[in-house]
Amino acid sequence: MFDNHRRCGEPGGPRAVNVGGVSRTRTERLVNLVICLLSTRRFLTAAQIAATVPGYEHDADDPREHEAFQRKFERDKAELRDLGVPLETGTASAFDTEAGYRIARRDYALPDIRLEPDETAAVGIAARLWQHAGLAAAATSGLLKLRAAGVEVDPHATLGIEPVVTVDPAFAPLQAAARERCVVTFAYRTPEDDGPTVRRLQPWGVVCWRGRWYVVGHDLDRDAARCFRLSRVVGGAVTTVGEPDAFTRPEDVDLISYVAKWSGPVERTGRATVLVRPGRAAGVRRWAEEVVPGPDGDRMVLRYAEADGFANWLVGYGSDVLVLGPDEVRKAAVARLQDLAELQVAVPDGRLARVDSPAGSG
Repeated sequence: MFDNHRRCGEPGGPRAVNVGGVSRTRTERLVNLVICLLSTRRFLTAAQIAATVPGYEHDADDPREHEAFQRKFERDKAELRDLGVPLETGTASAFDTEAGYRIARRDYALPDIRLEPDETAAVGIAARLWQHAGLAAAATSGLLKLRAAGVEVDPHATLGIEPVVTVDPAFAPLQAAARERCVVTFAYRTPEDDGPTVRRLQPWGVVCWRGRWYVVGHDLDRDAARCFRLSRVVGGAVTTVGEPDAFTRPEDVDLISYVAKWSGPVERTGRATVLVRPGRAAGVRRWAEEVVPGPDGDRMVLRYAEADGFANWLVGYGSDVLVLGPDEVRKAAVARLQDLAELQVAVPDGRLARVDSPAGSG
């Protein structure tokens, strides 16, 4: 089992090394807790749970350790209830002075789930997509729940498409820190700065906007809400500081709306020229400012804001679109194609699938 006794940021503790590892530790402890409470018909007290469930080991005679256990147990109970687990509280007899806990199997069992073949295939695609996005544990958990209800889901079903989704290295640690409400620090670089600066953040959540991932939270140094693009976190390195539950996320904040407002309107100052096969790439044609038909295809001019995002969007059209210029877009397209080649992901007819985004995203 993992060592659950070290604090956030403590040298040698799992939080100091990898926040994602802490998430797996907590998930393992929650699973152990659910199994324990499902396996008993009587109510188990907190002391009995601590002696039974791996991850809750502590010295009950030590006030600090016992208080830490109680905080951990309260967080886990709240998380189980948030997940919809029917956690019951009660006593085994009228003589018991301390409340206990259990999970009734009749309330925990899933109802009958009937999915059509195309629906089961869609579930398989969604699971594979999230596995590409770094949430393999959540995807696997969802599939296991469906299989437990008697629904056989084929995770390799594609319906003729294949999701190709990647996230930045900072995604997993920032998501875990937001879930456990841990303060984080990271080096952040913007195009306007000569070098990276260290930011201290209370992360509220991680969201995707216009094909890019952002973390939104309270910047401790600026004492204000801020959002940061994950691709600009230097090396994807994120370090947690202090204890979990170090802050409270505002209840009325809309992360997507905040990022959209912060991003502002996209200014497309660049102009790119592409060659498009006749009758193909309708999405590119919709955004074209100029179209000149030719024997080898239609030459089009489009405006863009950022070379990398724009090139990623064009690459999604495969061989139907050829980037002619400028050089920064051509180089970005080549780099994206090289990344896709390394992924070695193909659908049955041999084409790489795409995830479309509007031209304005780049």
